[in-house]
Amino acid sequence: MKLKDYSITIICLLSSLGLWAQFDLQGRVVNQKNIPVANAEVYNENLGSQTLTDAKGEFSFEDLKAGTYNITVFSFEYKILETKITIPAEQRQVLTLEPLGEELSEVIISQRRARVFGLKKLKPVEGTAIYAGKKSEVVLLDNTVGNLASNNARQIYAQVAGLNIYENSIGGLQLNIGGRGLDPNRSANFNTRQNGYDISADVLGYPESYYTPPAEALEEIQVVRGAASLQYGTQFGGLINFKMKQPAKDKKLEVVSRQTLGYFNLFTSFNSIGGTVDKFSYYTYYNFKQGDGFRPNSEFESKNVYTHLGYQFNERTKLTGEFTYLNYLAQQPGGLTDTQFNLDPDFSNRTRNWFEVDWKLYALKLEHQFSKKTDFSLNLFGLDASRRAIGFRGLPTDLNSNPITVSDEIDADGNFVTPRDLIVGSFQNWGAEARLLSRYKLFGEESVFLIGSKYYQAANEARQGPGSLGVDADFSFRNEEFPGYANQSDFEFPNLNVAVFGENIFNLTDKFSVTPGIRFEYIKTQADGVYNNVVYDNAGNPISSSIGRDDEELERSFILLGVGLSYKPFTSLEAYGNISQNYRSVTFSDIRIVNPTFTIRPDISDERGYTADLGIRGKAFNVLNYDTNVFALLYEDRIGEVFNDRAQRQRGNIGDAFIYGFESYLEWDINRTFFKANSAVFNTFLNLAVTDSEYTRSERPIEGRKVEFIPLINLKTGVGFGYKNLLGSIQFTHLSDQYTEVTNADAAPPGSREEGTLGKIPAYSILDISLSYTYKRFTLETGLNNALNESYFTQRATGYPGPGIIPAAPRSWYATLEIKL
Repeated sequence: MKLKDYSITIICLLSSLGLWAQFDLQGRVVNQKNIPVANAEVYNENLGSQTLTDAKGEFSFEDLKAGTYNITVFSFEYKILETKITIPAEQRQVLTLEPLGEELSEVIISQRRARVFGLKKLKPVEGTAIYAGKKSEVVLLDNTVGNLASNNARQIYAQVAGLNIYENSIGGLQLNIGGRGLDPNRSANFNTRQNGYDISADVLGYPESYYTPPAEALEEIQVVRGAASLQYGTQFGGLINFKMKQPAKDKKLEVVSRQTLGYFNLFTSFNSIGGTVDKFSYYTYYNFKQGDGFRPNSEFESKNVYTHLGYQFNERTKLTGEFTYLNYLAQQPGGLTDTQFNLDPDFSNRTRNWFEVDWKLYALKLEHQFSKKTDFSLNLFGLDASRRAIGFRGLPTDLNSNPITVSDEIDADGNFVTPRDLIVGSFQNWGAEARLLSRYKLFGEESVFLIGSKYYQAANEARQGPGSLGVDADFSFRNEEFPGYANQSDFEFPNLNVAVFGENIFNLTDKFSVTPGIRFEYIKTQADGVYNNVVYDNAGNPISSSIGRDDEELERSFILLGVGLSYKPFTSLEAYGNISQNYRSVTFSDIRIVNPTFTIRPDISDERGYTADLGIRGKAFNVLNYDTNVFALLYEDRIGEVFNDRAQRQRGNIGDAFIYGFESYLEWDINRTFFKANSAVFNTFLNLAVTDSEYTRSERPIEGRKVEFIPLINLKTGVGFGYKNLLGSIQFTHLSDQYTEVTNADAAPPGSREEGTLGKIPAYSILDISLSYTYKRFTLETGLNNALNESYFTQRATGYPGPGIIPAAPRSWYATLEIKL
């Protein structure tokens, strides 16, 4: 070989080594006076990761390949800096920020920040969690101009595609969302968490969420669809994680006070304090709500307290503790038949129905970094809670009467003679979830390995029986006064759940990754109790009564598998796909609570299935954010309601269903496209979901029919606008018709027993308008919800808060004054 050949070979080897070598990108952020800027956010667009500058204004990104990186720097009171850095030639950089030169509100600044950091999806790795290849959306509350005081879900979740929302509370006391054919009732088909720990009554035995954090206390809401089953539990819906606001890092004391008045005598008060003193950080708030509601007999009062305490032992170890308390009492006006709704949607014939929730959440989290590549977290959490419902819901034994229209019986002295039905549930559970995430090299690329385990133990009690004859919120049982009362039961439901899960991001190239995952579940559910077993004749007359006993134990273990794919040909474009198995355990409310509108099939069992997504997301021309995908959901042994041979509605496994559709979210920054005015905001968004479905197998004659809770068209669109300290938004929402039960009936015959609970939800269109103005430390927010005063409903309840049609709120206004110190 000639010397020239040796030279070429050596050069090639050195070049290849350069390609495989790893470098550190280090920098320092200063202002024009060369003073370091601390806590500036530095975003590496190529990696999709960000870091904060330290007290000296310094930052670093480690283990990078040679190449050119798009770097963006954001800090309050400075203009956004966007630059390109090539390494290894420019490994050490000094980045200088220019002052804004004008006073802008924090909301305007947040809007500017969102253009860079608010990418409406979770990063592939966050903390000790993996989201690569999954359909994820992030709601940034600081960028929401809307009715936060009333937790208006229609506005808050406007950017989450395909969500179906029950609207039945003017105060936003409960969140009721579903999607892709999942019942929205109390968000029971999602795994609901707060700062990463469970907050529902019982994750598997009773996954309903009676507690919802106030939107005013939230930093963001993370939504991960069905593929979240591998890390967060088996539910078909996926994950909803409420991420609370964090203590101010640069202040020892920050105070925020928000006072809101609204229609129907609405008053809310949100007050928080927080800050950081050396290694100790704290944040706490108190939220009070009260109002009369938009119908008679619908007053409510709510008290909510939250406290977060954190201690940073060193750069690698942090311990945080949290406590949440919620108590609310709400009167429930009951449901309506179609006839009643069409005549007067504000009508109520129930004066004795009440609902109370008492919720206490505890959490302790340890975060430790073993090295720069290995992170560990341990979450300990517990719940001590109860829900109590009392009311007159009609006569469950009369097959010829509609429980919605049956009147309370009154004697000659004007006293009620029928005891109210009382249901009390108490929930004591605790759990621990540990996660270890480590980064390692494979084929010259960084791969990420996650392994975790969860232990969850619950001791639940459910009791049903006769309540008092009064009209007040008296939740005491009156068994001795009414010994022959039919709906009596007293049960304990111990639950045990152990899970082990793991996922691994294999970065096969710098553009393509595969993320397989596995989850092992062990579930042990028990039921131990007694109930009053009453047998009726065909006319609804009791013919015998006896005390029955249930003493059941069900153990099952299974494995869920899934895989996600991600391909990033450019830094601003990602194609993703995933398929995962799902599982839903039968809840104890599925099998035991006596309901006047349906009975339970004794062979009811768990549900299984799959979810899959395929989509693209990214940013085009630096002005258009988008996420569009197709999805499919296979639902086996779906639980629903059909009619038995006595014309009674019966709840049980009704068959298999296939649900599929298209979802898209587009957001266009018009201001940045045409005007580039630093003090202005002008953007528009389009959120469209087109969903179809059918039952593919059933013992009942429902094959080929549509699945419940699925509007074909689910559209949310609008514009956001503002100049300097004035911001506004106009949002339009439209949902097409959707069925509420498997027969796909349009409506029940007028005057029939099923009128009100049977039938579709008609299409509706809603317009919301909101404004916000900031002056120094003061912010004034106001707006109109349902500005066109549409008369509509989103729910036909078969139990509480009905039964019957639950009307949604008419036109209403709100006004909020915020002071921030």
